[in-house]
Amino acid sequence: MRIAVFIVLSGLSVRLHSQGCCSGGSGSPIAGGASQGVLQERQLEFAINYQYLSTDKFLVGDKDTVSLFDNLNSNYLYGRIAYGVTEKLTMSIESGYFINKTQYGPERNDTVKSGGFADLILFPRYNLFTRNTEKTKTEFTIGMGLKIPIGKFKDSTVVYRDPRTNAKYYTTSPPTVQPTSGSNDFIFYGFFFRGYTEKKFRAFTNLLYIRKGWNPLGQKFGDYFSLGLFASQTVFKEIFVTLQVRAELVTKMKYDKNVDMLALYNIDVYSTGSRKVFVAPQISYSINRWIIFVMYETPLYQYLNGTQIGSQHQLTTGLSYRFFTTSN
Repeated sequence: MRIAVFIVLSGLSVRLHSQGCCSGGSGSPIAGGASQGVLQERQLEFAINYQYLSTDKFLVGDKDTVSLFDNLNSNYLYGRIAYGVTEKLTMSIESGYFINKTQYGPERNDTVKSGGFADLILFPRYNLFTRNTEKTKTEFTIGMGLKIPIGKFKDSTVVYRDPRTNAKYYTTSPPTVQPTSGSNDFIFYGFFFRGYTEKKFRAFTNLLYIRKGWNPLGQKFGDYFSLGLFASQTVFKEIFVTLQVRAELVTKMKYDKNVDMLALYNIDVYSTGSRKVFVAPQISYSINRWIIFVMYETPLYQYLNGTQIGSQHQLTTGLSYRFFTTSN
């Protein structure tokens, strides 16, 4: 089971939830960044991920269109501490930090960037069913969590400097470069695992729904739905490969009708919401209490409402360490 629990839900860490023209949405991780069951009782886990994201692909629907800026990229660190309270209940506390979120304008002009802490995530998971036989292992786990914004969601950028007085004039940066959406979101999660001991093969799936809240700017980014299918095979001792196929749906943004979102916050509310399908190969190595992985994710298909920047390249690497706090 320790192999299955560290398969990264790549789209959930800094995924481009296209929310508005020139917008990748909050960009903050949701629900822990891993396809997770539960830990053993009194087991403690520390995990850290690094993720690099880059895209210059603009779409109208599923068709390429003219780029509105050159490139969007981010460098991101994400950490998790999890503890097995009982053999069925695991509690995790998770958060992340953007080294940078940068939107490069044409020929590197009009560059907009930000960084800092994103969200704090409280994410308990409970195992509803476990069955072990000589040849198979089956588990079903559910989770319900809360995402609390702790970073900036209305960071601003200098748009003009008065040459006489040296006074600076600011405008709110687009959501593409904000570390968080600024809303409290509810997380609902399901995880089903089936392992075949003799064949060293594992198949599992997870379902994720994120109910987005309203932020102080009168914005409610679209609710998020995701279904992931995974197949994992041990190829040599403690080296195993995993293939993930994931479908996601982001609903359209809601907003305060008395506020001009485009003028004040650089959001075209008609260019929000998307449907995407991703593929993500991964290789992992387990040694003693450590698990190390590298994964690359790219879209197979994406349909974006209006004109939005799409997903393109995402590389994630990380490691976890587990141990028991008391002797068995």
